[in-house]
Amino acid sequence: MSTTVKSLAVAASIAAALTSHATVSEAAGAKEKCYGVSLAGKNDCAAGPGTTCAGTSTVDYQGNAWTLVAAGTCDTLEVDGDRMGSLEPLERDLPA
Repeated sequence: MSTTVKSLAVAASIAAALTSHATVSEAAGAKEKCYGVSLAGKNDCAAGPGTTCAGTSTVDYQGNAWTLVAAGTCDTLEVDGDRMGSLEPLERDLPA
């Protein structure tokens, strides 16, 4: 086997390893919006009428405020009062 062929084989192996590592890292870092789980002032962005963006929710577990969580975990997150996170905005715990 020539040196060029060996070099190409090594380069291809390294490229494949780096690509698979990047794919695993992206999957591990995947996030989704989860409504109704953030504390007052700790939401990631827009928390319904009267708010503009991050940190503007005014009620703990405000139903229309979201926080980024690991993908696939939102609907299993429990908060005080036997409430769960939701992938969709909720009509509960809205500011008066």
